[in-house]
Amino acid sequence: MHDGSGRILVQGLSKNFGPIDAVRNLHFTVEPGSVTGFLGPNGSGKTTTLRMILGLIAPSAGVATINGLPFAQLSNPGTVVGAVLEAQSFHPGRTARNHLRSYAAAMDVPDQQADQVLELVGLGSAATRKTGGFSLGMRQRLALATALLGDPQVLVLDEPSNGLDPEGIAWLRGFLKSFAATGRTVLVSSHLLREMEHTVDHVVIVSQGQCVYNGDLGQLRSAQRSRVLVRAADPGKLVTALQHSGFVVEHLPDGRLAVLDSDSRTVADLALQAGVALYDMQDEHVDLEQLFFQLTNGQYTGGAAPWGGPGPAGGAPPWGPPGGGFAPPAPQQTGQQPHQPQDAALWGAPQQGHRRENENGDSGGKA
Repeated sequence: MHDGSGRILVQGLSKNFGPIDAVRNLHFTVEPGSVTGFLGPNGSGKTTTLRMILGLIAPSAGVATINGLPFAQLSNPGTVVGAVLEAQSFHPGRTARNHLRSYAAAMDVPDQQADQVLELVGLGSAATRKTGGFSLGMRQRLALATALLGDPQVLVLDEPSNGLDPEGIAWLRGFLKSFAATGRTVLVSSHLLREMEHTVDHVVIVSQGQCVYNGDLGQLRSAQRSRVLVRAADPGKLVTALQHSGFVVEHLPDGRLAVLDSDSRTVADLALQAGVALYDMQDEHVDLEQLFFQLTNGQYTGGAAPWGGPGPAGGAPPWGPPGGGFAPPAPQQTGQQPHQPQDAALWGAPQQGHRRENENGDSGGKA
């Protein structure tokens, strides 16, 4: 019997795939009543961890529990945990309503809940449409509707905003916050770091399969030093005034001053008292994306471009011109024109007649 707490507990969780340590000794807790962000670069072990929490793969060591039990020991788990992992597959000939009703039968919940969750995720008008014509964003909403069908206490979502337009992302943010506000549990992984900054209360950041931060988002921000960037008519005089007031000032390469642990109003007042004109001033706050890159320390960082900098000084790329390196033949001595490539796209120019794909990955006009 589960304890009904809604708590997700991960203790010493590890997973090895042969010589590869995908996850190494993870410890964290996801508490009800808040949205917890599970962040990390691609390949850091996020999805592997979520799959272990949901009982889809066995850990090499450690344990993960929901409501005090491993997922496999939950009775009717669809009414306890709703989950969306990676890309979702739907029968292309089945309508959204019938897709959900098949899951409702498996979970022993009333058929009418299918229409309720479709309305909740904004697909009420598409209930009778076949899923084969759904866009990526619509499929993502349907996957979320499937997770909500059993009225779960816990939501586990992997990249839930993938494919959603800005309006859909704003809706998802509000929904997750309201879901957690009812005392339920939300664990959401994402690489959309700026979006998560406006969604989560607590963050677990992983890099190379290990936890590098586990705590409140506000505490993470407060641990970083904010700055005011200012350009002054007399930098030396302003530095003296700021230092006399106890502020630490740094000189930036572009001629501006960086005043640590201050705000623009304080700097402006001190500049006025010192009689120094200011030409530019802005507050610089460290956001979640900057903190993320600092903590993960560039797990996957590309190398320098092999052809150097832009322009003639950088040289040509070592693999030749675009199109696989097949350069057009030189003009013949007989005065004939050089052979023209039949495929314009070989040289990087777009071919006519090719439809551009939209942001959701469709080439058609289906919404």
